[in-house]
Amino acid sequence: MRSLKQLIPAITVSDGAGVKIKRSLGQSPQIRLDPFLMLDCFGSEQANDYIAGFPAHPHRGFETVTYMLDGHMLHEDHLGNKGHLTSGGVQWMTAGRGIIHSEMPQQESGLMRGFQLWLNLPAAEKMKAAAYVDITPAQIPVATPAQGISVKVIAGVFHYQQQQWAGPIQGLSTEPLYFDIHLAAGSQITFPITDGHNALLYPYEGSVQLGSDASSHIAEHHAAVLTTEGTVTVFAHHAAKFLVLAAKPIREPIVQYGPFVMNSMTEIEQAIRDYQQGKLTSGHAAATINLHQ
Repeated sequence: MRSLKQLIPAITVSDGAGVKIKRSLGQSPQIRLDPFLMLDCFGSEQANDYIAGFPAHPHRGFETVTYMLDGHMLHEDHLGNKGHLTSGGVQWMTAGRGIIHSEMPQQESGLMRGFQLWLNLPAAEKMKAAAYVDITPAQIPVATPAQGISVKVIAGVFHYQQQQWAGPIQGLSTEPLYFDIHLAAGSQITFPITDGHNALLYPYEGSVQLGSDASSHIAEHHAAVLTTEGTVTVFAHHAAKFLVLAAKPIREPIVQYGPFVMNSMTEIEQAIRDYQQGKLTSGHAAATINLHQ
């Protein structure tokens, strides 16, 4: 069984045009989990904490995954795409060689809450065509394998005993798993993750522990990095909701300069020149991400 390797408390930072977020992975270059570069949790009922949003900005070399728990956000990009992210929906975007996009709140009051994950791309894929897909709540299977347990399967396949549920995102080279698991008070769940793949848990409502080990308590808004072999068993003394993220490590050099993530400083300098000269997004037509059916 996988055990607790490291706890990363989320810290409050400001990003975009002043949006307040809780950042766990990505606080510094040393706080990453290959291939995950950054994990941000945003959530507030105060419009001043989110209303300025994320005006147009570039990306190159990785993927972004935005999961809305509550609220309404509009995505627009240089390809002419417009996507409405509403409660329970997901946008999976591949920046590839380059994309310029914005993410702006479509509400002036009320709760806006969700996550953004940055997922690295291997060198062979960093310059592929940009693409994105909006995933509606209806396209995300919800497994209820036992009383007191529900699992939203966003990416990969969730296995429970002799049952399995496949999420809409499949076939990526890093083989990501992205689950949102809800446990009732006193519930426990055990599920497999491929040996050798990196994995973390992130409770966003309540706290959990790994199996029966009371010393492996994971508090709310802490990213828990797990060891790399065995199944995962999670127990909740009280009702809890948490993310499970896992993927195959890339094991390549990472050089990041703001919104650009490449393998060398030379490639970063090229990305900056391309952006300054209006060439960041040229050279490839728009692509699409095919959903698993």
